[in-house]
Amino acid sequence: MAVIAVYSAKGGVGKTTIAANLAWCAATISCRKTLLWDLDVAGGAGFLYGIEPDGKRARSVFARDVKPGQAIVNSGYDRLHLLPSDDSLRELDSVFARIGKRKQLLKLTQALSKKYERIILDCPPALGQISAQVMRAADLVIVPLPPSPLSTRAFDLVVREIKTHAKVHPPILPVLSMIDMRRNLHKAAREANPNWPVIPLSSAVEQCAVRHQPVGAFAPSSPSARGFGQLWAAIERKLTKR
Repeated sequence: MAVIAVYSAKGGVGKTTIAANLAWCAATISCRKTLLWDLDVAGGAGFLYGIEPDGKRARSVFARDVKPGQAIVNSGYDRLHLLPSDDSLRELDSVFARIGKRKQLLKLTQALSKKYERIILDCPPALGQISAQVMRAADLVIVPLPPSPLSTRAFDLVVREIKTHAKVHPPILPVLSMIDMRRNLHKAAREANPNWPVIPLSSAVEQCAVRHQPVGAFAPSSPSARGFGQLWAAIERKLTKR
């Protein structure tokens, strides 16, 4: 089992779209039993699969009032399940502070490893108790980086957060997201980092939220679908080197 966290300290970088599409790739391309765990109170990962929260159980999973299996739902795709977010996650930082368990997320993912081979975490764009828990649980951290100075600054924050909270430094895989090669800044970012995976800016990616489907399900031949597939292949290669 491997835990893959899609994380950025900055919002609006394509984090949720990447997490949702990587989960589909894990289940469909690699045929692995996969859980997409939405830790962001915005609930974007569930929305992209057309799933709305049923009640307020997301926080209770961490407090152990509800077993994870009671909150997990089918995604509509083979081998892919979703643990959706809801409004109760607004209080998750206080839950972690109250229970005083620094590795609660790690323990939960370890318990879920009996059922799932890959757990994809869609993380909130914040620093605090939640990000600390994520860094202790993750085997690999995916960091989406649209070409901008603010994204570079956010990446530096992620690196510091990992070093602060993880005894064993999980590998980081930066991803150039929302790339438009017609723009000079984007082209320069690509040339400066030729080995980083790329997710292009495209109408197909925007259609994920309209269709409530991952790109590979409705536009499998699109550049975006190929980009997500190549990113997933890079992730699997990283995981084999653990």
